[in-house]
Amino acid sequence: MSKGLFIVKPVEPAGHVDAGEPVEGSLQGEATLKRTLTARQLVLLGIGAVIGAGIFVLSGHAAAEHAGPAVVLSFVIAGIACALAGLCYAEFAAMLPVSGSAYSYSYATLGEFVAWFIGWNLVLEYMFAASTVAVGWSGYLNSLLTQLGLGLPASLAAAPLNVVDGAIVHTGGLINLPAVAIIAAISGLCYVGITQSAFVNSIIVAIKVTVIVLFVAFAAKYVNPENWTPFIPENEGPGKYGIDGIIRGASVVFFAYIGFDAVSTAAGEAKNPQRDMPIGILGSLVICTIIYIVMALVLTGLLPYTLLSTPKPVATALETYPSLAWLKYIVEIGAIAGLSSVILVMLMAQPRIFYSMSKDGLLPKFLAKVHPKFQTPYVGTILVGIFASLLAGFLPIGLLGELVSMGTLLAFATVCIGIVVLRRTRPDLPRPFRVPLYWLIAPLGAAACLYLFWQPFRDHWYLMVGWTILGMLIYFAYGYRHSKLRNRG
Repeated sequence: MSKGLFIVKPVEPAGHVDAGEPVEGSLQGEATLKRTLTARQLVLLGIGAVIGAGIFVLSGHAAAEHAGPAVVLSFVIAGIACALAGLCYAEFAAMLPVSGSAYSYSYATLGEFVAWFIGWNLVLEYMFAASTVAVGWSGYLNSLLTQLGLGLPASLAAAPLNVVDGAIVHTGGLINLPAVAIIAAISGLCYVGITQSAFVNSIIVAIKVTVIVLFVAFAAKYVNPENWTPFIPENEGPGKYGIDGIIRGASVVFFAYIGFDAVSTAAGEAKNPQRDMPIGILGSLVICTIIYIVMALVLTGLLPYTLLSTPKPVATALETYPSLAWLKYIVEIGAIAGLSSVILVMLMAQPRIFYSMSKDGLLPKFLAKVHPKFQTPYVGTILVGIFASLLAGFLPIGLLGELVSMGTLLAFATVCIGIVVLRRTRPDLPRPFRVPLYWLIAPLGAAACLYLFWQPFRDHWYLMVGWTILGMLIYFAYGYRHSKLRNRG
């Protein structure tokens, strides 16, 4: 039994990949997708996935409830944790240029059961995150439409249920129609092809980066340094200001970084993965961290941090300055664009995780079907779109933000551990990119991610335990019995 549970998937050297060449994957038995993505597109893919909810929603909540102006430090801490994990992702992605991200890396180092566990948690990072962000997108869109006199009825812009103080309450809504619509539209785009998706993502990234530059350029002169005092408010309890608040704030804004690893799920479609994957992962992470720090400084300088706990902190800050009223509308448009690209990358990544798991026999075969014309995992794309739409349209998912972060942090920690394992078990493998001082960087990355994981886990452990039990039931009911590697061995 233990041999079947922890059997490791054999690893082969990646070799050189020519542009557009449909080669075999670096893991034995890996099917291929069409290789069309460049380094620039991978960087933009990462930026598109990362910049969204963190900038336009979570920054205000983290400042008001946890860190105060020191939310800047929360972004730095979360960014460092992601950078440590990002280095490990870059080594894996260059060495094993296949779809599947942390799932595939875990299978090659820590065994099948751990790989399943990570793949199951990636559902939280991608599909559930897409639903969560879609609800935020709906809020910004309806706010903008309301200002134009075109707002939707409340019954069509909110889920019928919500969770308030641990209790389920009726909101009076019927369905969050805009959230369902955006997921359906973007799922259709992902169905057509990754090249088209990457092109649309590039346009969206250009729009939201332009909006951010405009915000910083025009709002910076209104910054009041007194709003940064005290920079680290005195602690008022667990996770409330002080050093503990900064750390809890880092756990909150960590959601803002979710998505940079989605670049690695596209490794099977990169033209030159050995060179371009590290550029895409680390390049997007560095750019996004700088943007977050600058935005957080300007935001907390515009308005006292205690007033930023709103769904639209950037727009709220601009409303206090009549001369910046025009910028508020542009920011809302930028938020809509920014959240759209996050949904796009999340919905693009999830079917590719299912694709890899299906090829390994851990999920039903139909999830590995590739469209004969578009060369995309179209069945998985359709199913993910349906489930994500249902989550966003009907269920109370506000609490799932913490669950998304927990699942992602576990995946990141596992990748860091996997680097240490593979360096010792397969030192012979060619590594186009190597983590510097891996014996220090990888353990630090794992420790940082696990520490940030503990912050929300101590409050919502029952959600993670329930999700894990459900995943184990599915694995032993289907995956364990149908595993191609275990049955072949």
